[in-house]
Amino acid sequence: MPLLSNRGAEMPESPIRKLVPYAEAAKKRGVKVYHLNIGQPDIKTPEVALDAIKNNKLEVLEYSHSAGIESYRKGLAAYYNSYKLNIDYTNIIVTTGGSEALLFAFFTCLNPGDEVIIPEPFYANYNGFATTAGVKIKPITSYIDTGFSLPKIEEFEKLITPNTKAILICNPGNPTGYLYSENELESLKEIVKKYRLFLFSDEVYREFCYDGKKHISVLQLEGIDDYTVVVDSVSKRYSMCGARIGALISKNKEVMQTALKYAQARLSPPTIGQVAAEAALKTPQKYFDEVISEYDERRKVLVNGLNKIEGVICPTPSGAFYAVAELPIDDADNFCKWMLESFEYKKQTVMLAPATGFYATKGNGKNQVRMAYVLKREDLKNALVCLEEALKVYPNRVEKNKKMEAL
Repeated sequence: MPLLSNRGAEMPESPIRKLVPYAEAAKKRGVKVYHLNIGQPDIKTPEVALDAIKNNKLEVLEYSHSAGIESYRKGLAAYYNSYKLNIDYTNIIVTTGGSEALLFAFFTCLNPGDEVIIPEPFYANYNGFATTAGVKIKPITSYIDTGFSLPKIEEFEKLITPNTKAILICNPGNPTGYLYSENELESLKEIVKKYRLFLFSDEVYREFCYDGKKHISVLQLEGIDDYTVVVDSVSKRYSMCGARIGALISKNKEVMQTALKYAQARLSPPTIGQVAAEAALKTPQKYFDEVISEYDERRKVLVNGLNKIEGVICPTPSGAFYAVAELPIDDADNFCKWMLESFEYKKQTVMLAPATGFYATKGNGKNQVRMAYVLKREDLKNALVCLEEALKVYPNRVEKNKKMEAL
């Protein structure tokens, strides 16, 4: 048999999905599994998007322009300009999900061996994208006791080498739900200008901000238009994960011209997905008001419930629909597997994502898990009961000396 590639061997498996076989086995035993491991919302997709698919008059499902359907890009530009981002449709390339957008950004701006600094914990698939592009991740750790706020800029500077070419942030953050402040973004602006770095910003959770806080895009930062590249997606905004439509946005013309070569090489983004995404731009504000209100209530149920469990620490996220919690356990990977393989409470259990997969620094996140509050409130309450009961009987529970107040 021929040997497989080193790249394939180095490609990390998803910490979000690697426990799926154990969840499937639990379901076959008749156990109900509450999926808090994955950001798959149960929120309904806007009717206007579904109707566009049902009622479309296409006779040939043809390729679109490699950069995406022009009318959709113009609609997207209008959407971004409602946030005062000053975007033209030529600043946008429609991609096959946000994943492809970030890959295009890596391929366009970075050479194999270049370094990108990323605050950790970070979206686990960044590891896979970096492996695909031959890029080296330089993690900078944020900590649960500060709510995962941006590390000090001095810490960033310690990591910068001649090979450092970019900083990547997710705002609001997956997996932490942290929302960067204007001061934090201004600090990043100064460092990318000083060292002539690209600033990649994954902004797919832009709409989901709580407690009266507002999202600030890196595209709003003055004086760094040539440095900023934004990754976006319709997946979570409209609960359209299966549409696989994202976007790469930059005012840097050279970046866009180069990224278009990669877009041409893969021919075009999904046509039907673009039909749905373009229609979704007409989603009424009432939809978002209701969805954000629902997520806010779910956030309160989950975070307040977690912090009532003995030994559990969970900062209050300000955005997205994720939270990272520290549990009184020895090893999150073992615990999450044990929850599915060996534990049930009233024929129920919970699937969690071990946080180790969201860190690049070995050993970090060993007693942390990521939870997605994408289930209805009653299910979240039941999941919390299961988790509390599980922690009472987990063989390798680790007692804590103190409990941090929820941030």
